[in-house]
Amino acid sequence: MRTFSVLNGLSVVSLKGGKEIGKVIDLLFHETNVAGFLIDKNGWLNSHLFVPLENIDAIGRDALVISDSKKLSNYDQKHFPYHSLHNGNSKIFGKTLMSSEGEKLGLVEDVYFNEKLGNIVGYEVTDGFIADLKEGKRVLKSTAPLTVGEDVLVIDLNC
Repeated sequence: MRTFSVLNGLSVVSLKGGKEIGKVIDLLFHETNVAGFLIDKNGWLNSHLFVPLENIDAIGRDALVISDSKKLSNYDQKHFPYHSLHNGNSKIFGKTLMSSEGEKLGLVEDVYFNEKLGNIVGYEVTDGFIADLKEGKRVLKSTAPLTVGEDVLVIDLNC
């Protein structure tokens, strides 16, 4: 099990040619499945690339490895129906997470996922800086799909 915060900023390296393509900047998902990662491409034209989870050969401590840069595609938010942790119109970072019973659970800080299966297994939430110092951040585990709304996120913790 991994958190996205551990992967954020990792280099993306292609084994074919040994080229560093860019850095991981976001996690893209649909319901409870990680679709892949958003890559900030190296170079003058600061464009973003998408790498599907199934095209990743290894996730190491220092880099995310793919066999060939041809496994990446240009990222255009209009053509990718995914939610994201940090970027775009449907980002979840910093949004209020509520239970399906109407209880405010905190603000989303991170996502826990199984890198081999690609499923999201939990969300790290905060009640603010002072609460984090006193009590620490909480991890809420659920296999239920996250409802991503304009203002709040809703999750069923009974699943």
